[in-house]
Order: sequence, then structure tokens, then C-alpha cells
Amino acid sequence: MSHEPASDSGVSVTRRGPFAIWTLDRPDRMNALSRAVLRELGRLARAAVRDEGLRGVVLTGAGEKAFCAGADLKERQSMSLEEVREFLPLYRASFGAIDALPVPVVAAINGVAFGGGLELALACDLRVMSRSAQVGLTETSLAIIPGAGGTQRLPRIVGLARAKEMVLLAQRLDAPTALAYGLVNRVTGEGESALDCALALIAPLAHAAPIAIAAALAALDAAADMPLEQGLSHERACYERTLDSQDRLEALAAFAEKRKPVYRGF
Repeated sequence: MSHEPASDSGVSVTRRGPFAIWTLDRPDRMNALSRAVLRELGRLARAAVRDEGLRGVVLTGAGEKAFCAGADLKERQSMSLEEVREFLPLYRASFGAIDALPVPVVAAINGVAFGGGLELALACDLRVMSRSAQVGLTETSLAIIPGAGGTQRLPRIVGLARAKEMVLLAQRLDAPTALAYGLVNRVTGEGESALDCALALIAPLAHAAPIAIAAALAALDAAADMPLEQGLSHERACYERTLDSQDRLEALAAFAEKRKPVYRGF
């Protein structure tokens, strides 16, 4: 296991085998999203695309109180109106880079995730949540609206009616409610941390076929945006990416030889 401590960026990086763990490491600020944090998340996501040994990413927060409390309001108070306008595209670029990663990203929500914190989790492919955590898009209570993709990603996950209820009423959901809404995939067991829950969830990816996983992600991510016929054509194009791989031939050979396949990502 390798570890890279947090720099001024406020994000620390740990490696556990084929999985990277990116930790928002500003517990004194409830792991709030500063400009430095957002830039670093974007940099990590863009660099991860070139990491051939990477099979998944877990995104979590330092400490037990917060995954991410949202925007750094102390920093925001010192910004002019024009600076705030210029800041918003940084959310889109960084969260978009996470959303576009060819490996699964799971948010390990270890504490509160409000506003931009939940929007960050929504940009991930999967979400697990500590039993004691709370989540919500609470921006309307601060006289603004979600501005980092929340109004678009949340309805795609929980449905429009639930999303309207959450956003318009600035609701804060506990873990059982978030699970019932389909907002999170798992809630931690007794004595289990969100990080351990997330790593257990994606453990099968350590031995999965990377080309197939990337192709499946690409096909699934397009499903919400394309009409069915166009989506089926896109699925076929994604399927084609797997046909020429040696991993596909290895799967057939392993089946014939009654052994576990060994995938190499080519």
C-alpha cells in the first residue's frame, strides 16, 4: 500500500493494490470544496486515465464527521460576484473528469454530504453511506440552487419527483432513506467504515476485464441521454471494443479449461 499525504491541495492519495483512494483531507473545514481541492480532483481524474493498473477509485473524506460539507463558504465570502461566476465552471470540469473515468468510482460517504459534497458523490458511479451520515442538496436554504450538476444528475438517479422534493425542500436524508430512494447502493454494517464498505463493494473489479468494464461504463452512462435506438447503436459500438481483445479470448479459454480467467487489459 502506498500513501501520498495531502499537500496544499487538501486531497491525500492512497493506493491499495489496483484501487486508488482519494481523501478530501480538510477535516477542520468539514472537507469543504475549495478551489485548490477542485483543481486537484480534476488533476487526479485526468492522470488516472493513463494509469493502466488502476481498476477503481474510492473517494472519501477525512475524519468521521464529514464526507464533504459542500462549498467552502469562508472562501466564497471573500469572492466577488464575477469570481463566483468564474468558479462554477471549475466544478463542471472537475466533476466531469471524475464522471468520465473509464474505471468505476465509488463515493464512500463517511459523514455529512451537503450541497456540492453530495453533487461530488453524484458524479461517482456508485455510492455507499455510513449509517450515521446525512446527505442533501440544501442550496435553496442558502438562497441559491445546486450549481455543480445536482439538478441534472440527481433526477437521473432517484427520479424527478424525489429530486424535486429533495431540492425544493432542502431535505437532509438519513442513510435508510437514501438507500430506499436508490441514492446510495449500500449502507455500512455494524462497526463497518464507509471506506471498508466501498472497497468490499468493488473488490471483484480487481480481477475483472478492464476493457469490458470501461465499455460497460460507457454504454451505461449514455443510457440516460440517448433515445433507445441511438442507445442500442452506442451499445453495439461499445461491445465492438471488447471483441478484438485478448481478454475475450482468455475468457473463452478459461471456460473451456475450467479455470479462472486472468485478464490483462489488452
